[in-house]
This record gives sequence, structure tokens and C-alpha cells, in this order.
Amino acid sequence: MLLEEQRYIHEDLERLEQGIADRMGDEPKQIRDRLNRDHEVSQLLDQIQKQSAALLALYEDKAGTRSKEILDISTGDPFKEFHSQYGKIKEHYGNYPSEQAENPEQWYKQRKGPDQPYIVESMFSGEEAYGRFFDLHTCHETYLNLPNAKRLAYLQYLEVFDDFQPGKGGIKRADKLTDEYFRYLGELASYLESFMRRTRPLENLDKVYESWDRDFDTVWEKDEVPGWQKEAAAAKSNATSRNLSTANAVWCEACEKEFKNENVYKGHLNGRKHIKAAEILAKWEETAAVGDSHAPVALAHRLRERAVAEREFRVRKLTSAMSTEKDDTRVNVERRQGMTERERAQELENFYNMSNTPQNQAPEEEEDGDDDDKIYNPLKLPLAWDGKPIPFWLYRLHGLGQEFPCEICGNFVYRGRRAFDKHFNETNHITNLKRLGITNTYLFRDITSIAEAMRLWEKIQREEKKHHVDDGSVVQMEDAEGNVMPEKVYLDLQKQGLL
Repeated sequence: MLLEEQRYIHEDLERLEQGIADRMGDEPKQIRDRLNRDHEVSQLLDQIQKQSAALLALYEDKAGTRSKEILDISTGDPFKEFHSQYGKIKEHYGNYPSEQAENPEQWYKQRKGPDQPYIVESMFSGEEAYGRFFDLHTCHETYLNLPNAKRLAYLQYLEVFDDFQPGKGGIKRADKLTDEYFRYLGELASYLESFMRRTRPLENLDKVYESWDRDFDTVWEKDEVPGWQKEAAAAKSNATSRNLSTANAVWCEACEKEFKNENVYKGHLNGRKHIKAAEILAKWEETAAVGDSHAPVALAHRLRERAVAEREFRVRKLTSAMSTEKDDTRVNVERRQGMTERERAQELENFYNMSNTPQNQAPEEEEDGDDDDKIYNPLKLPLAWDGKPIPFWLYRLHGLGQEFPCEICGNFVYRGRRAFDKHFNETNHITNLKRLGITNTYLFRDITSIAEAMRLWEKIQREEKKHHVDDGSVVQMEDAEGNVMPEKVYLDLQKQGLL
């Protein structure tokens, strides 16, 4: 009966909603339990959509079966259909007498106990630690095998894998159009998308990806994709928008390389590599000059660039959306490199012990274990990712016992020389300097006092004014009587008719 099937689906939807409510009512402490709960809720939501689609099809009743069934019940014998269904049930259990009836109330209830499996156990590798860190070793090996790619260590690769500028972690524009680079971008984007789906099962990621595709179409039409502007316009814009390391540095657009000063740049202009790169750049500019819709070769070249640029754009968006995981991965890799083999083995053992703990332990067991899990930390050492203090030798190695206050950053205190040096390149410190009217922030490294920074800035301004040469005082003019004077004075006297 269709009416009975509708009633059953409505009842099943209520059980699904109750199962979701029971799971969302608890907030697990460990990331593994929380991620496992989110995946269970995601599966229940998928089941709700499936059941709702089936129920909607029954209500639409395109074949008219439901209307006919209602008419038969309302006009004929109401018990006729009942006895018919009852007879079918008796016949079924007569043929299968040992079949047990299932209790639908237990289908979607939250199961607790040590024997219940985790959904996320097989989703993540040990390096990913249940979605806390990236595992980009495979992508790093693929990157190292690319032609003309920089030989970056894994830690360096984690810092620049989403920066595709040639001066950073990317390669030259001509080398980006190879099949190897296109496959590398596809592998990297596929991993990041998979990681995002595994760590955020309750978000509508398909809608997010569609919005990114629309954003890319918009910036591509405007020719504003970084590193993929048309060659004629890119050669002009890159010279001004390029972020150089120092004020005296010079960027070579043909070689896509930065030089320390003008003399080094001029010295490399006669080299074979520069001449070859300049010829390739000239050919590209000629192709761009005639690259309209009537040039099939130029159009195919631009379409290939669009495909590569789209994947780079997707990788940048994915990494920016998971910036926390990226920073945590870099810190974790750096931390593990400073550990001994014994400490790594101990950390791995603790990780597996945590993985084998019973799911959703009872509150009594947790309360009994609270007294035993108290951490003895008399030296007030910083805590690692597992909640335990870091080793004292690591604390001494990074100099975390030293405190460095910065008045420019609002008297914020940085622990360790490394964090102190790093903060000079951060947005907060640079923004505070610009609020003081200081634009050239590169010269103010290691300066934390506002008064000292203002004195230095005033001195720089005075030096610039002192060395500033007025063009009017350089050119000398001579009148009819042989008197020599600056050009500005000569023009003023001439306007007044005194010459």
C-alpha cells in the first residue's frame, strides 16, 4: 500500500532527525570523536535526502496509484485491503519461519562501546593525524621531478606550495604549460579537495567550489589572474607590482629572476641564458599581439594557459580556506625534525594508544582518570599538540625563556628570538608602522620603540631632503653681459624684463 509506505517514510524521517539530535547534543573532546560524529551526521543527512525524494515522488502520484488506493478505501470494504495485506504477511513468515523481525528504533541510535568501529579510521594516514595536518609528501616528490623546478626541502615546500610566482615556489611561465606540471597541479588540487571533504563533512562544499569557479571566470575575463596576464600587459605591470626583497633589487622579466642590484643585472644581460630567455619572451609578445579570435594557434595557447591557471587558482583558494591546517603542518614538521628517534617513537606510541581508546567513554571512567592525567609542569613549559610540555632541551634550543616586548605592536611580548624576528614581517607590525607615518618599513627591523622609530624616520627624511637636487640649480645660464646664474633665476629675470 502506498499510504503505508508514506507513513513508514515519515516515521523513518523522524527517527533520522532524532538520531541527528542525539549526536549533536554531545560535544566530544577529541578531534577523532568529533570528526567521526560529523561523518555519522552527514550519512544521516544523506539518508534524509534520499527518503525525502522518495516521499516527494509518492505525493506527486504521477501514475495515479495513490488516488486510486484512497478511492478504494473510502468507497469499498475498508477491511478487504487489510485482510489482503495480512494474508501476504502470514504467507511470507510461513515461507521463512526463522526470520527475525528488526526493531527500527535501533537503526539510527548512537552506539557507544569499545567494539564500535570508527568511520574515520581508514580515512586518514598517520601523518594527517585525523585531519590536523597535510600529508603532501607525494606531491612534494612530484614537484621535485618537474623540469626546472627548485630543489626545495619538504619544510620549504610547505611554505610556498600555494605560491606560484616564479621568484617563490613556482616555475617559469613557459615550463608551466607542460603535461607534467598540469598533472602535478591536478594531483595537488585533488588531494586538497579530498582533505577538505574529509575534514568538513557537514559543509556544502560543492556550492563553495562553484562560487570559486565563478570567481575565476570573472578575474580571467578581466585579465587579472596573477601571473597569467596577457604577455604585453604583464611585462608592464610586473615591473611595478613585483615584491622585491630589497630596495636596490632588480627583476628580470625574461629570466623571471631577481638580482641584488643594477650592476649584477647589467652583467647578466650578455649571458646565453638571458639571450635565449629574451628571444622566447619576444616570441610570446608577438603571439600575444596577433592573438585575436582569428588566430587558432594563439587561441589554443591561451586556452591551455586558462586550464593551468584555473588549477592554480583552485589550489590557492583551497589553501587559503585551510590556512590553519597549513600552518599547523609546517609547525608539526619542524617540531618533528627537532626530535630524537626515541621521542618520535614515544609520540607514535601515544598516538596509537589514543586511537585504540574506547569510543565515547562513560563519564565515570573519565572522572576517575582525571586525577591520574594531571600534568606535572613546574617550569611552565609550553604545551605540545598532545597537551604535554615540550622537552626542556627544545625549550632551551629555541630560546623560549627569553621575552622580547614590542612597543609598536602594543607592548606585546614575544617568547623566543625566532618569534621576535619573524613578527617584523607580519602584517600587524607593518600596519602599526604605517599608522605612525612610516612607509619604508624594511629599514626599521629590530626597532621596537615608537620614539626611536620616529627619530630614525625623521633622520631619513632630513637626509633625503639634503641629497635632493633641484633641477633649476643644476643648469647654468649666461646673459648678454656674461653674468652666470641658475636657470630658474635667469627665467625669472627674463619674465620681469630685467635682462
